[in-house]
Amino acid sequence: MTNSKDERRPAGELEAGVLAVLWAADTPLTPAEVQTALPHDPARTTITTTLTRLYEKGIAARRRQGRGYAYFPVQDAPGLTALRMHSELERDADRETVLARFVARLSHDDEQLLRDLLDAEDR
Repeated sequence: MTNSKDERRPAGELEAGVLAVLWAADTPLTPAEVQTALPHDPARTTITTTLTRLYEKGIAARRRQGRGYAYFPVQDAPGLTALRMHSELERDADRETVLARFVARLSHDDEQLLRDLLDAEDR
């Protein structure tokens, strides 16, 4: 029998949960406040580490509050997805092939939307 404390969460699950809490908040949150808002009970140090990593990635910002920090998101969900897409694109030296394959897999509606967005940028 395995202890539930020994079972690991899927990669990114805690980060996603922390981001959901930050996005739902009206004000910056301390690690303790984030911990309280999560459905499971991770250690406060784990939450602090996750928030620090989000800060280092530029996904969250922080301000001094007492002896620690309160965190708030600087990217909404679509902004975060766009940031990840740019990051993936930067990893590959053959940008043209990556973009060509990305566009080739778009639905007709998404392709048209992309064309409209590009046309709007040109104006």
